[in-house]
Amino acid sequence: MVDYRIDRHSGMATYVQIVHQTKQALRLGLLAPGDKLPTAREVVEATAVNPNTVLKAYRELEREGLVEARRGLGTFVRRSLGAAPADSPLRAELEEWASRARGAGLEREDVAALFTAVLETHYPAGPAPPPPAPAPTHPTAPPKTPQGDPS
Repeated sequence: MVDYRIDRHSGMATYVQIVHQTKQALRLGLLAPGDKLPTAREVVEATAVNPNTVLKAYRELEREGLVEARRGLGTFVRRSLGAAPADSPLRAELEEWASRARGAGLEREDVAALFTAVLETHYPAGPAPPPPAPAPTHPTAPPKTPQGDPS
């Protein structure tokens, strides 16, 4: 189950926050194919957002092929994303690093900026580079015949 947390001061639209948090849960393995998302009513009760906002987020997830609405039953996960389970050893290392950063006096924004800078170094933004072009192939030329007197 996903517990949505809406940050009204983030500058990000509420439905986008719901979409992002759902995708994060899918990437971390907190949601798996077949799992049921909370109903719009449950999300509204937990977050005090407009029901249409929740439905808009769910429609966006459905458009992306991540969930499917089943009439009278709810909204269910169709496929997962990524391969970084919540209990990954990498997560434990990141938790330790974040703890050290906090102990060093870094604010949340400082950590986010530092992490983003490192992330951009290893995962540049923009379209993925094209695959290398195949080696050019040269058609075989017909054998050369000697020029001159054929006798």
